[in-house]
Amino acid sequence: MYDTGLMIGHFEPLHLGQMRSILDAAGQAKTLHIVIMAHPSPHPDFTITLQDKARWLQMACADLPFIHIHTTHEIELPLHEHLYSASDDVSIDVAASNAKLQRLMNALSLSAETVLFMADNHPLTRNDIQEQLLLPVVTTPLQLEFDSYEIARDPVAHWSALHPQARADYTKTVAIVGGESSGKTTLVHKLANYYGASFALEMGRLYVGTDLGGSEVGLQYSDYGPICLDHAEAIREAKARATAPITIVDTDFVTTQAFCEEYEGRTHPFVAACIDEFRLDHTIMLDNNTPWVDDGMRSLGTPEARGRFEQRLIDIFARHDITPHMIDQPDYDARYQQALLLIDQYIYGKKS
Repeated sequence: MYDTGLMIGHFEPLHLGQMRSILDAAGQAKTLHIVIMAHPSPHPDFTITLQDKARWLQMACADLPFIHIHTTHEIELPLHEHLYSASDDVSIDVAASNAKLQRLMNALSLSAETVLFMADNHPLTRNDIQEQLLLPVVTTPLQLEFDSYEIARDPVAHWSALHPQARADYTKTVAIVGGESSGKTTLVHKLANYYGASFALEMGRLYVGTDLGGSEVGLQYSDYGPICLDHAEAIREAKARATAPITIVDTDFVTTQAFCEEYEGRTHPFVAACIDEFRLDHTIMLDNNTPWVDDGMRSLGTPEARGRFEQRLIDIFARHDITPHMIDQPDYDARYQQALLLIDQYIYGKKS
């Protein structure tokens, strides 16, 4: 058992193979320090910060108090997450690597007896390199079923390999919006079942049931803020338990603003702030050209009212620089099929 161990990596994204290596190292050291570096080639479709990665590891290791998480923008050691082979010609600047290790040791107050844990295929584990390194190297077993390079290149294709704590930052939100009786909720449940995805329900309807006694008679201007707060929390929870690269959202903050303008005759500044602050990744807007069904809570059933509300949605989207994907098929199954094509294209990268 070593007194102190050190691991350094990008952890972008954190995946199960990396956690297994961390647990292997943690079983050999009384204290393990993990230093997270910035990734030199981050994925263009995901904005991941050092703080995001620190949060993943902090949460994953929350019940392992002997593991300590650190971040650095300054240290960049040779890549060690790709599956190197013995024949790979990887150039190592030992002097530079030692200088970076010394800076970490000084910053973390590590002793010279600290061991550096690395996968046993890392170029720094070569015998000729190890002899020159500032810290002794201890190898962890290869996790051959987890190729960090491939996982980082295509997180969606390797969703099952992602650690649950990282998935919220790799799932894309898709809002289904439209006027009353446009089939939004039915489509949400069909898509969630198709993709095995988590989803956030429409909060306005739930709020009417829980806070207004089941009728919109008591709805007023002051209710729109709480509705948005509830919706933001529902989306956060759905992403936190994401079961797929897509998280479905039933209606959005734009729709809440449209109802506020429709019923109250004015724009709600807090709702406007929510539209911009809690930005959703994709929006699918359903044309208001399906049969209107009175469910006891809907009030915009005339052709004039439906057309007016649809235009209001379009105007608010434009106001906030949001371009929704339009679905204008009046047939419900055709709408479902069109939504599948859009999601497969924009999230799963499939070509039609």
